[in-house]
Amino acid sequence: MKILYPLIAAILLFSVISCNKKAEKKGEELKETSEKVVPELKISIDSVGITAFYKRYPKVVKFQDQVLALYKKNNSTQLWLDNKGVVEFANTLFNKYKGLEQEGLKANFPYNENISSIFEHIPENKLAKADTDLMITNLYFYYVQKVSGVDEKTTKSLEWLLPRKKVNYQVFSDSIFKKSTISDDKKSKMFSQYYKLRDALQQYREIEKKGGWKTIEVGEGFKSLKKGDSVAAIGQIRERLFLTGDLKENSKSNVCDSTLISGIKNFESHHGLTPKNIILPEHIAELNIPVSDRIKTIIVNMERCRWIDPELEKGKEFIEVNIPEFKLYLIRNHEIVFVSPVVVGKAMTKTVVFSGMMNNIVFSPYWNIPPSIIKSEIKPGMAKNKNYLAQKNLEWNNGAVRQLPGKNNSLGLVKFLFPNSNNIYLHDTPAKSLFERENRAFSHGCVRVGKPRELAIELLKQDPSMTPEKIDRAMHAGKESWYTLKKKIPVYIGYFTAWVDRNGNLNFYKDVYKRDDSLIKLLTEE
Repeated sequence: MKILYPLIAAILLFSVISCNKKAEKKGEELKETSEKVVPELKISIDSVGITAFYKRYPKVVKFQDQVLALYKKNNSTQLWLDNKGVVEFANTLFNKYKGLEQEGLKANFPYNENISSIFEHIPENKLAKADTDLMITNLYFYYVQKVSGVDEKTTKSLEWLLPRKKVNYQVFSDSIFKKSTISDDKKSKMFSQYYKLRDALQQYREIEKKGGWKTIEVGEGFKSLKKGDSVAAIGQIRERLFLTGDLKENSKSNVCDSTLISGIKNFESHHGLTPKNIILPEHIAELNIPVSDRIKTIIVNMERCRWIDPELEKGKEFIEVNIPEFKLYLIRNHEIVFVSPVVVGKAMTKTVVFSGMMNNIVFSPYWNIPPSIIKSEIKPGMAKNKNYLAQKNLEWNNGAVRQLPGKNNSLGLVKFLFPNSNNIYLHDTPAKSLFERENRAFSHGCVRVGKPRELAIELLKQDPSMTPEKIDRAMHAGKESWYTLKKKIPVYIGYFTAWVDRNGNLNFYKDVYKRDDSLIKLLTEE
């Protein structure tokens, strides 16, 4: 028995070692199996399948050409699916789509239920894998189109002729493979004003969520409120100004004091109104515009920002005119170096939204009268009065009519030319009183400058030969003379009814050409 125990122990030890070796071998076999590369998922998506997809889902057929080119580039295989399901980049895209409301846009993809089922799994996605991939691709192009703004044909129909930001679908297509564009929100990709308005949109939506602002009730026959007056409406005005930051504190007092007057002046200066020491009916009307309407105005102007090439504002020197604001700005090295009030075209002779390159300044200019004015005004005047031309300081010139240079010339003493098919330019005017008005839409289409002499001096600062004294002599010479700029200056004439200024203040302006309503309908239609 003593001999038997060591033998049994040896057998048991051998069995354990043998089992361990088998287990190790089995473990290694399992490890090898788990480390085997799973074949890459490949779903065939060719032109035949894509054409069939659009027969089933015709509401996105406008993207067919881009989609065909994209899958051809990817060897007719899927873009958004792998062995684990939908790739992370697709989820990022869907989240961006769901967040379109923050961009002032509606997330109304034509097949919203189908696309939602892919990512939310409620109800379970019933699309075939090929159709799932195609649906996500169409969502991608839908999103790109939305954030790029309405197409150029539409903007031209809306009389917007400024250089458009180009939508390069090839670049967007490439970004799908790089998986970089959707998640990258660098602000350099859009006109900078867009992001400022987007922040303002969130602020005003927060105000709306909290109930907006109440209507200020002043009663019939209201004429004005001044410092020292005490009525319930003053408390309402105070609360309204506090909501939008025009007043820093709300004392809730019903007495009109210097703090309230200061607040109303802030409000007026940010709403295209001349600041006054009294509160008038037009101020109450402006204060009572609902927050929902202000939100629409912000959304409309965010859309206009989508159309603008962000490269425009990177120029070293340019002039911009905002029609609803009735102001001209000269920007140099990204700083505002000059500001002037302007008069723009009236509703029947709108100033065109476009751009040009200023190349000449004309001192003591002739005014070559447009044929339309000759027909409607000059000829009827001549028929009634044989001395009409002389009395108006006009003369015939090669079959046309022009006004002689001088202080009474309709173009004033200087004009600034940037050749364009619209025959629009900047110029002086003898009608100086118009610049004192809040609404300054009175011209035949050209832009009248309130400070033309100062603008000429600022533009010619780089030329030491053109001193302010020499500019004055040229302006009053009574004889036309031309100065060619050594470097052309871009001029942009735009139309913005909401704008965040460089101090961070949100400004609203009257929709003088009634263009906002048609654009908001376009943006919110299903």
